[in-house]
Amino acid sequence: MPTDLASQRQHLVERIRASTDVRDARILQAFADVPRHEFLSEAQREVAYEDRAVPLDEGQTVSQPSMIAIMLQELACEPGQRALEVGAGSGYAAAVLGRLVAQVYAIELRPALAARARAALSRSGASNVHVVAGDGSRGLSDHAPYDRILVSAAPARIPDALVAQLAVGGKIAIPVGDARSQTLVVGHKTGPDSVDWQRTVPCIFVPLVSG
Repeated sequence: MPTDLASQRQHLVERIRASTDVRDARILQAFADVPRHEFLSEAQREVAYEDRAVPLDEGQTVSQPSMIAIMLQELACEPGQRALEVGAGSGYAAAVLGRLVAQVYAIELRPALAARARAALSRSGASNVHVVAGDGSRGLSDHAPYDRILVSAAPARIPDALVAQLAVGGKIAIPVGDARSQTLVVGHKTGPDSVDWQRTVPCIFVPLVSG
């Protein structure tokens, strides 16, 4: 890998700008700041700053940066907010999210991946991101409600628990579908029992598996 990692991250930002309509300066700066190579194995570090998904252990992936950027733009995160990430995997998306909000709680079904994510987050300096091993389809009620929820795995239908744990006024970005067809769905919770849903772009994520 080239030694100038900051330059590599800036090239990634340029790729995100070229392939999406993401122009939010805070989001782009977050990708410039977070060391994606820390979330990959040694063998994968040469591709750390390519704009593509990278395989993880146990059939999981590190999500494509441009897709994370699209989801974050839809969420319109603000400083001071509390966020939940479902399907933490490597911890990379949670680290980027952590640059935009005050606190992130990330949940990962597989304990070994959760432990690996904690180590990577520690190396990257993401002290405001907390990873819990558990069933993401049930959310994480201990710290609810959340102002923003980012879901990095695709359920066939949106889990009721995640909607219940979203604060009024909050937003959720979640891929929905099966292995053949998924769509990014964005919800804005307008009242205790009302959510405005919008289907946005096609996407592809690993399935959201219940424990």
